[in-house]
Amino acid sequence: MQIFKIRSLLLLMMLSVTPYIYASNWIRPPDDIDIFGQIQIIQASHTETLLDVARRYDIGQDAMMLANPNVDRWLPEDGAKVILPLRFIIPRAERTGLVINLPEMRLYYFPKPTKGQNPEIITHPVSIGRMDWNTPLGKTTIVRKQKDPTWTPPQSLRKEAVKEGRPPLPDIVPPGPDNPLGRYALYLGLSGYLIHGTNKPLGVGMRVTHGCMRLYPEDIEKLFQLIPTGTPVQIVNQPVKLGWQGDRFLYIELHPPLEEDNIEPSDFEEEIHRTISEFLKNTTQDTDGRVTRDIRIDQQALESAIKAKNGIPTLISED
Repeated sequence: MQIFKIRSLLLLMMLSVTPYIYASNWIRPPDDIDIFGQIQIIQASHTETLLDVARRYDIGQDAMMLANPNVDRWLPEDGAKVILPLRFIIPRAERTGLVINLPEMRLYYFPKPTKGQNPEIITHPVSIGRMDWNTPLGKTTIVRKQKDPTWTPPQSLRKEAVKEGRPPLPDIVPPGPDNPLGRYALYLGLSGYLIHGTNKPLGVGMRVTHGCMRLYPEDIEKLFQLIPTGTPVQIVNQPVKLGWQGDRFLYIELHPPLEEDNIEPSDFEEEIHRTISEFLKNTTQDTDGRVTRDIRIDQQALESAIKAKNGIPTLISED
């Protein structure tokens, strides 16, 4: 235990020197493996908020709080255990281009590998639309890229500002520190919707936008260089994610459903069980309906995951 504490303190000392540590690039797992990354544990310092730690490790704000419900967001105690939720189940979607899972508030990018290069998967937290400004679901593409974009507030936002008694919005916001789009923007084929940076990074990983998807400034800068125009984008709603590690290890990752879906806890639990049944049917049976592997669910582990809904992959298959 003492060795663990010393190592954690050394890590925190290193973090105080290095502005950001990126845990966002991994070798893409084979198609028969759905899970990647690793949960990490560090010790908190009173010199940093939990939000500072979240940004350092490329974690969204809500995801950090779900994983650490008993750690004070603003004044964590020295030495408090902080869980870094850096293990992920890949959403059920085509593993190409960009995949954004709204309940998870996380983006996955599957770049095309160059010759001789191992396939990669890149993931970053995102902010999404508030309940009254939903981010749309569906498939689209990146139609345009812009460095140092200008922002033209739409009429809907102008009306909202007036209604709430705020100062009227300008006709155009030029590039600069006051521009809410940040320094980089990827324009979607869905009119009016973008993936962009922000001048308010503390809100990344929360429902704070008017439908667009925001990233930390350092994340969008990197993606802007990597993502070509024409890249496909899939926006999905998957609060329940399931995935295999090897042939027999089944994991579940649960996130709170979107508020606008109005799912009661009992209904959500039914959806979880239904999703598990459909997933097993699709992945453990051949085309003739014959079972190719017999999997038993650990009900206690499943109940624990349902109760927590903390976004951390949990093993739910029995040995």
